[in-house]
Amino acid sequence: MSILWTIIIGFVAGVIAKFIMPGDNEPSGFILTTILGIVGAFVATYLGQALGWYRPGEGAGLIGAVVGAIIVLLVYGMIAGRQRRTI
Repeated sequence: MSILWTIIIGFVAGVIAKFIMPGDNEPSGFILTTILGIVGAFVATYLGQALGWYRPGEGAGLIGAVVGAIIVLLVYGMIAGRQRRTI
């Protein structure tokens, strides 16, 4: 149930992160934004567990997942921007 909950929170976090951080280098598709939000939720969960913010088996909340999704969107924007300039 923990992984399912992280996916649901990640879905919502991806949509919120996209509204917070719009841009040219950001993913434009809804599905890609959702996937990056889910990845952000997993990043926030495991990073929070590694730093001791969450107990083992405890997932990130909505705010942590949004922050994780924004971090993933920033990294994606830097990578996508770099690839577009070289072509």
